[in-house]
Amino acid sequence: MDLLKMELLNVPQLPSNPLFVSLILLFTLLIWLKLAKRKHLNLPPSPPKLPIIGNIHQLGKLPHRSLRDLSRNYGSLLLLHLGCNPTLLVSSADMVREILKDHDVVFSDRPSSTATNILFYGCRDMAFAPYGEYWRQQKKLSVVELLSHRRVHSFQFVRDEEVELLINKIRRACLKGESINLSEMLMLVSSNIVSRCVISRRSEEEEEDGCCKFGQLAKNTVVLLASFCVGDLFPYLRWVDVLTGYIPRLKALFGELDSFFDQIIKEHTTLKTDDQVSNKDFISIIMQLQKDGMLEIDLTNIKAILLDMFVAGTDTTGATTEWMMAELLKRPNVMKKVQEEVRNVVGNKYKVDMEDINKMKYLKCVLKETLRLHPTVPLLVPRQTSASVELGGYHIPSNITILINAWAI
Repeated sequence: MDLLKMELLNVPQLPSNPLFVSLILLFTLLIWLKLAKRKHLNLPPSPPKLPIIGNIHQLGKLPHRSLRDLSRNYGSLLLLHLGCNPTLLVSSADMVREILKDHDVVFSDRPSSTATNILFYGCRDMAFAPYGEYWRQQKKLSVVELLSHRRVHSFQFVRDEEVELLINKIRRACLKGESINLSEMLMLVSSNIVSRCVISRRSEEEEEDGCCKFGQLAKNTVVLLASFCVGDLFPYLRWVDVLTGYIPRLKALFGELDSFFDQIIKEHTTLKTDDQVSNKDFISIIMQLQKDGMLEIDLTNIKAILLDMFVAGTDTTGATTEWMMAELLKRPNVMKKVQEEVRNVVGNKYKVDMEDINKMKYLKCVLKETLRLHPTVPLLVPRQTSASVELGGYHIPSNITILINAWAI
């Protein structure tokens, strides 16, 4: 008995300080209130998840198709847990309409990622910039100055020349009986058109010092943006991306892009021309607006905007054209109808102009069907909620990533 008493006396005692006990009780109460509040919130349905990784294993090799299947089982609004990131999946046109019309400001923010922070100068472009005054300024620049109807029409000669070069290449190959890689040709035409409009240079032209073609740099940018990043899903594991080489590849590509843009800006700064503004390329327009005090941006912002133009305009156009050709080859009857319409509208003219294209209603239907079957971005650029909101009868928390599955819609 005496031995037992001595052992009990040697057991360390918990502190009896009232402040310490109060902190423990307060901490426990806060956790209980948080869990109780979460239980009472009417959150969107969620598929079963695994510990730590959540629903990552359900994405599959083609996420837009896997997410479409999940939406069919759980509804058009689906709450996913991708690692540490809660993500709302939207697969209904009605829900998208409600987001854009009734809650556009709440859903206008953008989540940041490792790739966009490194490649786009800390998200200082327009596509990935957070919602605010800077984003509104960039949108106004694009809509009013760069992509207005007048500006797009002024570059019609660029599109005509590049398409004519493509047709001549195909004609020469046919006469020689040679095979062609149409995918590469279509991508090159798209890249050249965008490059000439933005910097007045064809993308297939190499630099004097033997640097890589910018078309390849733009393609590498798209690949790295779509690559899996551990740190974006598990912030405490960002060091893994360094070991796998993902972050070093991003930094190496950023260095090449930055050097390219520095050279282009330097050339346009030293170039003296009396041409009208309407005949200038995009970078000249931006630099002129900056010089006139109509645009408050620095060189870093200009580089980010230029990268937006290249990435958004090159791969999307080339991929859509390639898919349309593939679908036409699979359906000879549709191909025949398109050919008959083109011959009837154009007649014996040597060249197809914009007025002829506007009359080709069946061709437009083929293009729209191609975009429906093969959208260039099946999962639109992610959004982020800036505040909690009610959507479709469910409570949507703030700071949650929003994925819109355009392919499923």
